Amino acid sequence: MTISVIIPAYNNERYLGRAIDSVLAQSRPADEIIVVDDGSTDRTAEVAQTYGEKIRCIRQDNRGPGAARNTGIRAASGEWIAFLDADDEWLPDKLAVQTDLLRRHPQLQWTCGNYIECLCESGRQAPALPEQRILAVLNGGQISPDYLKTYAKDLTGHTDTMLIRRNLLEKAGLFRPEQKRFNDLDLWLRIAYLEPPIGYIAQPLAVHHLQAGEHISVRFHSPHLFRELISRHLHLSAEHHRLDAFRPLAVFLLRRWMRALLFDPSQAREIRRLLNDFAALLPVCVRLQYTLLTVFPSLTAVGCRGLSFVVRKMGLRRRVVRKPPPLSGYTRYD
Repeated sequence: MTISVIIPAYNNERYLGRAIDSVLAQSRPADEIIVVDDGSTDRTAEVAQTYGEKIRCIRQDNRGPGAARNTGIRAASGEWIAFLDADDEWLPDKLAVQTDLLRRHPQLQWTCGNYIECLCESGRQAPALPEQRILAVLNGGQISPDYLKTYAKDLTGHTDTMLIRRNLLEKAGLFRPEQKRFNDLDLWLRIAYLEPPIGYIAQPLAVHHLQAGEHISVRFHSPHLFRELISRHLHLSAEHHRLDAFRPLAVFLLRRWMRALLFDPSQAREIRRLLNDFAALLPVCVRLQYTLLTVFPSLTAVGCRGLSFVVRKMGLRRRVVRKPPPLSGYTRYD
């Protein structure tokens, strides 16, 4: 197996060295490391160049995360492609654990795994999911027969943990540069239509830093991008005869997104639009619940924030999440 690592970077001079060092420290070394500087205006490229021949640095005009990852894939020489965001890091045995799984199950074309969510500046970190929960979903094994069904049970994996055969990426069509948000999820779904089984490692493989700087895709955030994603994949999954598998995942995504929007009273209209656009997908009880919660959106937002505060202070939440911004800090989207 030959593995090429793609690290897209945009204004990541502060964190890029940590990401590269974590790849160089792998117990199973990568065969190639490619950093794609997506039009940074800081010293990102200079940091990459300090590593000399250990990495390959490609610079391009700012075109977004999908285009940056595609540039890296096309330039790669490895049979397998792994991704790492420039503000995150791998744990030392990430590649060793995954290559061992792939050797034992040569039919697998892609694999991902658990990861740690870290608010490190606040001293808080935890695995995205408890290993026992993952093993329960996978019946104690390391293979999911269908990524769509696995994702609908919250075993999402993370871009930092993906290891995918290059020809499968190419067959699925690579990332869509024009899709500025949910760019990675869009590709994973298209891959799952072609190749449902995926390897899933229960132990954490990477650290996702929630407080890191200007993430390459964090600049693109608007509700209509989510609506477009769901609508597009309702059509794509039907074309691949996978609509029955995608529907539960679509419901899972919709409920998670609407739950997040409840924290912002200015998004009540967006929630109602989701309820209307995807009424055929959502159970009646869910539509009724969220309709009632949007009658007095300011009251709902205060209640959600209060409940989140209590859960956090009492240590009842296992996952590490960012605090919601102040109500005055929300941006209204139309």
